Amino acid sequence: MWRHLNHGAIMAALLGAAVSVSSAPSRLSNAFSKDILMTRHAQGEFEVKLAPQSAAPGIEAARLGRQTIDKTFRGDLEATSLGEMLAVMTEVRGSAGYVAMERVDGQLQGRRGSFVLQHFAFMDRGQPELSVRVVPDSGTGELAGLSGRMTIRIEEGRHYYDFDYQLPES
Repeated sequence: MWRHLNHGAIMAALLGAAVSVSSAPSRLSNAFSKDILMTRHAQGEFEVKLAPQSAAPGIEAARLGRQTIDKTFRGDLEATSLGEMLAVMTEVRGSAGYVAMERVDGQLQGRRGSFVLQHFAFMDRGQPELSVRVVPDSGTGELAGLSGRMTIRIEEGRHYYDFDYQLPES
């Protein structure tokens, strides 16, 4: 039953509409220092490969599907990422949801390191909502202290990102 659902179609359906996330505040004060972080913007394209994984015993009854995520980012973010997604498609056409975690490793506008993105998305009878945020304190290397939100869109089969982020000065 669930095995016949296309998990990639769930993600594409949830991301297919131009989904925007409100940009982060232009100034944030750090509770541990007097630094003021300015919002920066990065954009580009990415390729994604999704690979269905076997479900945990008994989980198929919950109609949940699991996939690995393998991405390559180009543009202001030159990086690769690996992650996992858990998704469900309901009996009601246009209603579905997914959550995912992915570790991104590479360079963000010249600064090297890694960070984790957390996805939360659902479609309520065709109305999509998507939130992709940097997990607090997940940044490493020159990306330590990174925070932000990413917007993803799909146009003519191509994936694009816009990333509004804050990062302490080096």
